[in-house]
Amino acid sequence: MTTKDEARPFRVLQLTDPHLMANADGELLGVNTRESLSAVIDEVLKVHGQPDLILATGDLAQDGSEEAYRVFGESLRVFACGSAWLAGNHDSAEALRSVAAEYQADRRTIVEGGWQCILLDSSVPGKVYGELSQAELDFLEAALAEHPDLPTMVTLHHHPVNIGSDWMEQIGLRNREAFWEVVDRYPQVKMVLWGHIHQEHALDRNGVSLLATPSTCIQFTSGSSRFSVEPLSPGYRWFELMASGDFKTEVRRAEDFEFELDQNSSGY
Repeated sequence: MTTKDEARPFRVLQLTDPHLMANADGELLGVNTRESLSAVIDEVLKVHGQPDLILATGDLAQDGSEEAYRVFGESLRVFACGSAWLAGNHDSAEALRSVAAEYQADRRTIVEGGWQCILLDSSVPGKVYGELSQAELDFLEAALAEHPDLPTMVTLHHHPVNIGSDWMEQIGLRNREAFWEVVDRYPQVKMVLWGHIHQEHALDRNGVSLLATPSTCIQFTSGSSRFSVEPLSPGYRWFELMASGDFKTEVRRAEDFEFELDQNSSGY
């Protein structure tokens, strides 16, 4: 007999690029990042309810402060499940790892719901672009080799493909060829998921779904050749994963969140 839990999909919530700060009044281009994250979490609970896992894919803090990471950890207490955090270019990877450990959110591989999730650190200290060290590439290969029969989601902060935005092409994953050389050897990889680009994106590469997700604060203009933001609401991505390797995913936004975006900025 199939139980109800075995029949239902494994539910994963992706939250990305909240850019939290130690200062509770901290804003990014006019948006209070704590308030926008709170609005997104409220939307998750209203629309989807409780996930089984939360993946936080980088730039959790704007200022790299331990206080910002603790604010993030505390904000997730409304959820009954565990989370896993990875670093982005604005993060202090050391501070993030330290606080993530306090919240049992420092896992690098997760095997649950008939899937494997692998979290890679593409952050480079002091740089906006991303790169995967040889140690990270070796870690990815070992994790994939260990579970060849499990459908797999690979996550990182930086985009590993061209997204059609000239200014962001310079700050994506630098050694993407080395990354794809590993991924292409393992047909169980069903999707690659990232943050960083503050916009929804969906591509297909050799049958692998490539997905990016809106920030929980400000949104970058899709396809823009220069830095540009647009007044789209903060959002998140929701997954329903089946043990067969099939999955459904959707992006939702906190449309009721009110904000006044500074659209004249040349950077963030």
